[in-house]
Amino acid sequence: MSFASFIESSLIFIAPLLIVALAGMFSEKSGTVNIALEGIMIIGAFCGILFVDAVKNNEFFQNNVQFMLIIALILGSLGSLLYSILLGFLAINMKADQTIGGTALNILAPALSVFLIKAIISQDTSQIIFHTNFQLGAKTHTDFGRILFGTGYLTTILAVVIWAVSIFVIYKTKFGLRLSACGENPSAAQSLGINVFRYRWLGVLISGALGGFGGVTYIITTTTRFGGSVGGYGFLALAVLIFGQWKPVRVMFAAVFFGLFQALSATAFQIPYLKELGALFYLMLPYVATLLVLIVNSKKSRAPKASGVPFEYKYK
Repeated sequence: MSFASFIESSLIFIAPLLIVALAGMFSEKSGTVNIALEGIMIIGAFCGILFVDAVKNNEFFQNNVQFMLIIALILGSLGSLLYSILLGFLAINMKADQTIGGTALNILAPALSVFLIKAIISQDTSQIIFHTNFQLGAKTHTDFGRILFGTGYLTTILAVVIWAVSIFVIYKTKFGLRLSACGENPSAAQSLGINVFRYRWLGVLISGALGGFGGVTYIITTTTRFGGSVGGYGFLALAVLIFGQWKPVRVMFAAVFFGLFQALSATAFQIPYLKELGALFYLMLPYVATLLVLIVNSKKSRAPKASGVPFEYKYK
């Protein structure tokens, strides 16, 4: 297996990890813990792949595959944004325990998606199978060009764009600074006239939209079927967020780190000597790495101070 092929495989795993970790960052920056990233990814993936299945035989979309992908990403984002309203209502309005609420949404999502697959497509199946090739397919003679534009995906480029925009929004805009203030010291933010409820809701909704985007990205780049699962990627993205210290630049490096391990688990059987250790060893490698990193990094971890703490308006 060539080095270029390994990098190509790594990018497939890095892109959804980066997007979903950034999704969690926006929510937690505003003060709401988003444990529900796994469920949000599943709902987003369901909405996007359901559209792909519906138009897979349409001549226009078969001739404009990247346009089909963009619409699937938008629908996935919208679907998961609507699903994240449940988290916002529980955490912000009802002031419920955010960990329990997020866990409930994670449990609900796969059952709901399988139920809808059976109701919409067929009672005889619990999966949506699609064979559309979403790779960019541009002709190029260099390894770099082949990785990005030949066998690469539009979603990889969009992931970098989302990352760059996130850095700008968090550090260079009034919205980003106010969002961070609501997660660090909501009482001080309120005293300055910031509507903490509004910014926490916006953080959750942005998180939901990006989580669905990441869900569609994961499914269309790693498999040809969807059955109510995203392989634990929502939980892995939480580890990326914690390892990245809730900072977009560090989150990028963390996503690359975990993405490389994920790629190694998927490709090690093609490498002489390494394949002798067995497939199961490599399948669990990314999650073992996650545990080790969290153990080593736990003392240095610093989440936004008010993240997970329900906010009560204080009147003078």
